[in-house]
Amino acid sequence: MKKVLICIDYNPTSEMVADAGYQLSKALNAEVCLLHVIADVQYYGVQYPTFMGYDGFDAEIDININKEMHRVAENFLETVKTHLNDPSVVIKIIEGNTADVILEYASLWNADTIVLGTHSHSILEKIFIGDVASKVLKNTKIPVYMVPTKK
Repeated sequence: MKKVLICIDYNPTSEMVADAGYQLSKALNAEVCLLHVIADVQYYGVQYPTFMGYDGFDAEIDININKEMHRVAENFLETVKTHLNDPSVVIKIIEGNTADVILEYASLWNADTIVLGTHSHSILEKIFIGDVASKVLKNTKIPVYMVPTKK
């Protein structure tokens, strides 16, 4: 195994995921890529027409929100990279459906292992919004290293 893809979000438990994934990569003498997915950018700052009596947002569309989200994500990943104290760590930010992006980039980058955290969402939440880890596990051809993050 030569490449470990560590997938992190803004959840505070991402520190545990990054640390565990990095330790795995060191044990395997593998390259590391930190991946952050920006999901559903098109919904931020969008003015929707009135529906069901809801007028939508009252603010102007911020055409720079996409740039700002990328800047924040890059700062976040650079902070994690600094925490890992390894300048060879690669960072990648991609927009899209989180599970799909993870699977596509893992394949494109030729990852040997995908590292994910389990946020232990409630059953009701999983029914309505799904669970990235379960979608990745269901559709991957690449081994997945799951890091339990429940306190």
